[in-house]
Amino acid sequence: MVEKSNQNAAARFFDRVGRISVASFDEVGRHGAMLLESVYWLVLGPRMNQPVRLGSIFAEMMEIGVRAIGIIGIMAAAIGAMLAIQGIYSLKIFGAEGHVVLGVAFSMVREFAPLITGILVAGRSGSALSARLGTMKINQELDALEVMGINPTRFLVVPSLIASLIMVPVLTFMSMVLGLYAAALYVNAALGMSLAAFFDQTIDVLSVGDLTHGIGKAAIFGVLIALIGVLNGFLVKGGAEGVGKATTRSVVQCISAIVVTDMLFALVATF
Repeated sequence: MVEKSNQNAAARFFDRVGRISVASFDEVGRHGAMLLESVYWLVLGPRMNQPVRLGSIFAEMMEIGVRAIGIIGIMAAAIGAMLAIQGIYSLKIFGAEGHVVLGVAFSMVREFAPLITGILVAGRSGSALSARLGTMKINQELDALEVMGINPTRFLVVPSLIASLIMVPVLTFMSMVLGLYAAALYVNAALGMSLAAFFDQTIDVLSVGDLTHGIGKAAIFGVLIALIGVLNGFLVKGGAEGVGKATTRSVVQCISAIVVTDMLFALVATF
């Protein structure tokens, strides 16, 4: 009897793993299909007299990028100062406080600026996309668009995708600059190193490859945030409660995807 119970438990476990795996692959396929459809409308839409509206793109850029400058700037400055504080504290053990610039520059440009920016945009804009599209689906506005002959992907998804693809790297570059400046201010106060000396060392240790590494990751993060946000909005079920669940799910998936992608980038960069 005990052996049969163990067999049933094992069967249920593998059945659950299989179902989760199939659902995960299905969701990845949905994201890929939505990306391809977005590219299709972006490229061929003008030929069919259904171009993506520039006004919608600029409106999304304002929402995703410009209105997020304040919080992202504050967080970037805090992270930069924190890296300087911890770097000086750690290097003081070896009497090498003057080399703190090396660690701060690489950490901020290659890792922390794109990662923190992506997470903040995911929490702020990814959830907003899911909530907005989910509410539209519950109110049958998406069905109304299709009845009027307006493709929802062209009308709603592509502007958000383009805006996120543009603004997340721009915000990341801003985060790099503000984070390094905040770190320079702390190093100046703690070690007496001038701002000019700090940035001279930063320019010496960083390469174009380091900058493109951070900006490239940010662009991928932007695409992931937009796709995950809109897809969760399109899949909403169950009224207002479903909108809340989709919003939460969108944030969790966005942050998880960003962290995993960042890890893969770091792994590939070591080879």
